[in-house]
Amino acid sequence: MTGPSWLSGGFAALMLAIAAYCAARLAASRWWHRPTEVDTDASHVVMGVAMAGMLVPGLRVLPAPGWEAVFAAGTAWFGCQALRARRAPPARQAPPARQAPRTTPWRCPHATPHLVECAAMLYMLALLPASPAASRYSFLALLLALFLLGYVAWLGDRLGDRLTARTPGLAPRCAVLCKIGMAVTMGYALILML
Repeated sequence: MTGPSWLSGGFAALMLAIAAYCAARLAASRWWHRPTEVDTDASHVVMGVAMAGMLVPGLRVLPAPGWEAVFAAGTAWFGCQALRARRAPPARQAPPARQAPRTTPWRCPHATPHLVECAAMLYMLALLPASPAASRYSFLALLLALFLLGYVAWLGDRLGDRLTARTPGLAPRCAVLCKIGMAVTMGYALILML
């Protein structure tokens, strides 16, 4: 990937910070017995480390085939979760705002964006060694980047939502900010591939 080294370095630092924060969320969730989206936080830990290595080659910790296996598993997981959500019966009326649900699922309620993130990682890893074939598939990079930037807008809209502040769990607004940072960085990396 090419781009200004200061910008790529800044995004790589952001990815490592998000990876560290998500790892801390997982540990804190277990320690304090607070709910969190375990699948999302775990994927952001590995995605942050992988993206940092893609943006700054000196930060690579695994070769591309190792990361491809990780993100193929992530794609399968979030794909199954997205299908499960589609097949689920329609949700009943939500409980009153003052009454928090007894249990919060440990899985992300919106799996499709994470499915797209994992698929985008597979795409970028497959085309990482800039080959002439990459330009043939640049429309896919553009579509993925547009989806992720739309996801950023949707998350930004949710960030100001009063329901986010009342969501039971571990720092829900910080989790949304991590998702925004991850999607923006991934959109940037995809745009570099055009």
